[in-house]
Amino acid sequence: MLVLASTSVYRRELLARLRLPFDTARPDLDETPLAGEAPDAMVRRLSLGKARAVARQRPGDWVIGSDQAAELDGRPLGKPGDRANAVGQLMSMSGRDVRFLTGISLLCRHGDGETLHEAMDITTVRFRPLQRDEVERYVDAETPYDCAGSFKCEGLGIALFDAIETCDPTALVGLPLIATARLLRAAGHALP
Repeated sequence: MLVLASTSVYRRELLARLRLPFDTARPDLDETPLAGEAPDAMVRRLSLGKARAVARQRPGDWVIGSDQAAELDGRPLGKPGDRANAVGQLMSMSGRDVRFLTGISLLCRHGDGETLHEAMDITTVRFRPLQRDEVERYVDAETPYDCAGSFKCEGLGIALFDAIETCDPTALVGLPLIATARLLRAAGHALP
């Protein structure tokens, strides 16, 4: 069985596009960044940690863990949680290039060991110069408090950008399907 170690509706909807049967499970994991931890290291640690947390309860199942962080000036920007933080994040990204790092871990526990396949997607978003009043209108319209970087690119958030540089258009939503499909094929799952 395939298990998505996430309760994110965004990741669940993306994985469903691959038309493989899967379950979802909430990973029990503290997602607090470690002191001095680089954003790419944090994303790798958390995607693997989520997969391992669920795989401990589901031996023999293939578990997908994923994590995403926005990186601005070498520091991670997580989920804003509330309106003030969302407005602040978006204003800090105005007219800037922001990297979005998404880690994927596909793990199966068996016996005393595990089999692991991993990938990292890096997408760069160029934000157009933003005015505070338009940022506030956007945040009030979509309330992107649960989204790394404070926007929903699959919705109105796309209007905040000048450009996106990526090899996978699904990456910004939270689960890069090109890399995920590659990992699943490597693990023996039948995909087109």
